[in-house]
Amino acid sequence: MNTQNMTDSITMYGAMWCGDCRRSKRFLDDNQVAYQYIDTEADLQATEKILEVSGRQNIPLIIFPDGTHMTEPSDKDLKAKLESLAIL
Repeated sequence: MNTQNMTDSITMYGAMWCGDCRRSKRFLDDNQVAYQYIDTEADLQATEKILEVSGRQNIPLIIFPDGTHMTEPSDKDLKAKLESLAIL
């Protein structure tokens, strides 16, 4: 399995005013994980997508290549998920 293709399909929805979003973004950046970042302030349709995926509007919402998602994950939980996908 090509791990790079998997990391390309991680999507994170967040906003700069959100402390949890900044923390998750920093974790991904520090661990050199490739992801698409969607700013919910700049993309008006992002809130609809977040609600569709998670059933609520909380951010950050991180969608993984295996189709699962995490809302407001701790760094520990995010690390465990990335390790289970062989991304970290």
